[in-house]
Amino acid sequence: MTPSHPIYALATAPGRAAVAVVRLSGQGVDAILTGLCGDLAPPRRASLRRLTGQDGRRLDDALVLWLPGPGSYTGEDCVELHLHGGRAVVEAVLADLAARGARPAEPGEFTRRAFQNGRLDLSQAEAVADLVDAETEAQRSQALEQLGGALARRYAAWRALLVEALAFLEAAIDFPDEDLPAAVAERARPPVERLRTELEAALADSARGERVRDGWRIAVIGAPNAGKSSLFNALVRREAAIVTEEPGTTRDVIEASLTLEGYRVVLADTAGVRETANRIEAEGVRRARAWADAAALRLWVIDASAADGSWKEALDLVRDGDVAVLNKSDRPLGWDRSAAEAWLRGRDVRVIETSTAADDGVQSLDALLRQRVVSALSGVDFPAVTRERHRLRLAEAHGHVARAARILDQAELAAEDLRLAGRALGRVAGRVDAEDILDVVFASFCIGK
Repeated sequence: MTPSHPIYALATAPGRAAVAVVRLSGQGVDAILTGLCGDLAPPRRASLRRLTGQDGRRLDDALVLWLPGPGSYTGEDCVELHLHGGRAVVEAVLADLAARGARPAEPGEFTRRAFQNGRLDLSQAEAVADLVDAETEAQRSQALEQLGGALARRYAAWRALLVEALAFLEAAIDFPDEDLPAAVAERARPPVERLRTELEAALADSARGERVRDGWRIAVIGAPNAGKSSLFNALVRREAAIVTEEPGTTRDVIEASLTLEGYRVVLADTAGVRETANRIEAEGVRRARAWADAAALRLWVIDASAADGSWKEALDLVRDGDVAVLNKSDRPLGWDRSAAEAWLRGRDVRVIETSTAADDGVQSLDALLRQRVVSALSGVDFPAVTRERHRLRLAEAHGHVARAARILDQAELAAEDLRLAGRALGRVAGRVDAEDILDVVFASFCIGK
């Protein structure tokens, strides 16, 4: 471990509080602690100590934790100072730490040092940030599982298949004169095919982990004055969007976060979709289309009392699995409802009738959304992707493995593809060593006996 400059940071939120925690890490923090307290506190035990500044002033009476490395969060010598939470106390202690040679930590620097010192792999380091940002039970659970190594274990299982396949291919390439079974390269096919299948399944499921982390996106779409904003307000249970009788009131995308069954959902009220010469409204329609296109689900709101054909305005945005909301059902039915129902017949679009004015059908829609979000985001296995970075590396690895499966009769080329696949997977959670491959070769074939 390379010696590192001592760093410090306030680990609790700034402002007035009962307790403020200051963390230090790096070479020389033992000397800083001795200078503050007069001696080193017993390792890994909270001790009450008087903190004295370099000028002899009493700074505070604090609980002190001395955490010598490598058994600390960063793998370095660490200190935690549990201070009284007044701003003056905190500022005085931080100023004294700077005077003793420590410097303020950069964002994420404690976790970066933990990664560099082997205390966390990269996926676990990312999980620390996700856990801090977690707002829902599902986000908390996913981040904790990833921090505990669930993502790393999935990649380690793929790594084992990769090493097994490479062992056979490397044996065929590097030890042609040894007493090896015939067509040894073909023995790499079962692990390669299994790996390819598992990577394909992980990619097909790749959106789940990202959507748990970032939120399941639902777009409320439809023609102007269909009642989108009223429905949006009813679902988020507050007056988040302006509602008027004037068509085109909503000109931009209005987002609101809510929690359904422990999952974060981002609901968006969008501008009414229609052809318009108004530049501002046209930009709103463009943004509505873009948001709807990227959403996991679209609520297609139709004015069931209209008779002007406006139900068709957002028709091109609707996909299988979306929900058609026949709104304003408390009013006399218009021709648009019949036309829309005829178009919907036989299609995979769920239909729900609502009236936000009469508070009718909104609870049924809310229940449906809860079912949909649980169905989309829950799963037996821990997701192999929780960030776009993971998905890109997984797709890269799958491409190399799929190509290796097609050219296994060309051992050198197939082995190179598998090595590239291992490099891609290694960028997420670990690495593949040539020594690991040789270990399997020797164990499997007793080469060099």
